[in-house]
Amino acid sequence: MNRPTTAALSALSLLSLAALTACGGGSGSGSDADKPAATASREQQEKQATPEERLKQLAITQADAPGDRKVTEPDDEFVFAKSAKEVTVDKPVCAPLALAMNQLPLGEPQADLTRVIDSGGANIGAFTYVTLTAYESGGAESAMSGLTKAVDACGGGFTAESDENTSAYDSVTAEKPVAAAGDESLGFRSTLTFRGVTHTVHTQAVRSGDVLAVYFSVDGSAIANSRPSDAKLPAAVVKAQNGKLG
Repeated sequence: MNRPTTAALSALSLLSLAALTACGGGSGSGSDADKPAATASREQQEKQATPEERLKQLAITQADAPGDRKVTEPDDEFVFAKSAKEVTVDKPVCAPLALAMNQLPLGEPQADLTRVIDSGGANIGAFTYVTLTAYESGGAESAMSGLTKAVDACGGGFTAESDENTSAYDSVTAEKPVAAAGDESLGFRSTLTFRGVTHTVHTQAVRSGDVLAVYFSVDGSAIANSRPSDAKLPAAVVKAQNGKLG
């Protein structure tokens, strides 16, 4: 089964859209006396793990995926940009939005990773991207603050560019998160127009301690085939990943 590439899902790059294809517990006693030791051991392991290792432990896996959805890693061949440094935005305050909707880390990350979850049903062109980013103390709060500020300031839309791609968004509107969790949650939707057809994509950010999870859903097949779309975030997927953040 083929799936739309990441850059195609950024929606307005002609090069990327041309690349779109349709897919097509332990056995201990369980006593209260054992719990403090188990908790301490888990926290010690997390502290010893590198940021990259920690994110891999936290990331949604095939075993966590609800229904018949499949979890894969993104195809790097058609990414909108390889790093945040390659992205420029006509309205600088909107930069966090451009990064969030193109699976790029916000702020000053220690590590990041992305997983792609398909729709698991008849709509084979719809996908949800989950990007996890780890930060030093205070970094996740700062990244979340910048994203919140961008949603408030960029209602009239913005344009983002990289070396080879361009994405123009017509509007940005805050909305209720599909599954609030962690220390902070933020939801927003964005609209874009391609070949005279309007499409809506949805994003949610969840901060849990020093880890930020960004969820982004888009119907790449609809964009490629000039069908209006409104790719809502699947609550089951968001809840599954939120559950691993703690």
